[in-house]
Amino acid sequence: MTVTAEAPAPAGVVRATRREWIGLAVLALPALLVSLDVFVLVLALPKLAAGLHADGTQQLWIMDTYGFMVAGFMVTMGTLGDRIGRRKLLLAGAAAFGIASVVAAFSTSPGMLIVARGVLGIAGATLAPSTLSLIGTLFRDPRQRAQAIGIWAGCFTVGAIVGPMVGGFLLEHFWWGACFLLGVPAMVLLLVIGPKLLPEYRDTEAGRLDLPSVALSLGTILPAVYGVKEFARDGLHPGPVVALVVGVTVGYLFVRRQRTLDEPLVDFSLLAAKAFRTALGGMLLFSMLGGTTMLFVAQFFQLAQHLSPVGAALGLLPGMAASTVSFLAAPALARRVEPHGLIAGGVALAAAGMVILVFAGTAAGPVWPALGFAVTSLGVGPMVALGTDLVVGSVPQRKAGAAASLAQTVNEFGYAIGLATVGTLGNAVARAHGFAAGLHVVAGLAAVAFAALVWFVARNLRAA
Repeated sequence: MTVTAEAPAPAGVVRATRREWIGLAVLALPALLVSLDVFVLVLALPKLAAGLHADGTQQLWIMDTYGFMVAGFMVTMGTLGDRIGRRKLLLAGAAAFGIASVVAAFSTSPGMLIVARGVLGIAGATLAPSTLSLIGTLFRDPRQRAQAIGIWAGCFTVGAIVGPMVGGFLLEHFWWGACFLLGVPAMVLLLVIGPKLLPEYRDTEAGRLDLPSVALSLGTILPAVYGVKEFARDGLHPGPVVALVVGVTVGYLFVRRQRTLDEPLVDFSLLAAKAFRTALGGMLLFSMLGGTTMLFVAQFFQLAQHLSPVGAALGLLPGMAASTVSFLAAPALARRVEPHGLIAGGVALAAAGMVILVFAGTAAGPVWPALGFAVTSLGVGPMVALGTDLVVGSVPQRKAGAAASLAQTVNEFGYAIGLATVGTLGNAVARAHGFAAGLHVVAGLAAVAFAALVWFVARNLRAA
């Protein structure tokens, strides 16, 4: 089944059938496995480094190369899928991801693994925008689309819950390379079932992909992400500053070029829609502060509460479960509550969870930090699930891939910026006054920011 931009719009609302929901299950597999793979690798790094004799710098590149490539190629892949076919790009990315996973598992040197991780990142950049935009093609009913996106987003959290446990089992019974093989069966299943269940969509009116724009986008994103991460890791020194200056300069040239093209790589006119830019802004702030807080809570469990990595994972488990419930419940609640009110209420709940974290001291044990993180996570679903639905649903179908890639790129940037700013400040306080104080600072800043976001979301989405 192939859908093109020239196909007539269906009369009325077309409800999804069992076939579409099975297609969603196929699309959810990459989200689940990619998330699981990331969390497993964190646990596998010590054994991996020992097995390959990787030094500190090589370990950093093994961890970071994947994220750099995902962030760098996300925008290009989202737009490319709109042009050549979203299903075609998804299946090509799945094949590349599976092959690169096998190469990574059997790598014999740090350099070989770094290259394999780079290919995994480029392949991974095809998965999120392709799956998210195909959900928009499968589910034309706005309510069903929101529910499907909630399920899809929840799979990332499920992967984070299962990842540490699966990783611990694999590392106990197998060699480190087994962690990279987790995603291979899912990718094979996607390649076999995908062509039968997933519709194809391509914009037949779009022109050729503008290669100078692709080069400029990479020249913008890669130095910027590298500079932000290096600043978060090593503080202010010439390397990150130069990288950030290069990224900003090339970014200016990129924006100028997009405004002169009839078919730009990034259509900045999409930002004219208030719902679109409000949802993107809210997701950016959530990824900045939510991701940084989760990292600090995990480190708090290990460094202040002296729990093992598995114990820290169990401490995060209630929060991960709460976020999964939140992702699934938000679309159903949106049928009874106005989206702007539901999103604002979720952000307010997240702010309340941050307040609990502010007052969670070391003497109280791990219960209060776990509770604060769970309350915060319970408020995440409306912003992420409904916000993503607003981004994808507020643009024409022919631009859904580009919109999906922007949403995912914002999340990548938000996490990196959060670590570089709030994370750096929290680490400075932790070194001077202990890790509990560092967590208090991070959570306190997040609480204030989320309180402001409640007003911003309620005001702008109500008017949109």
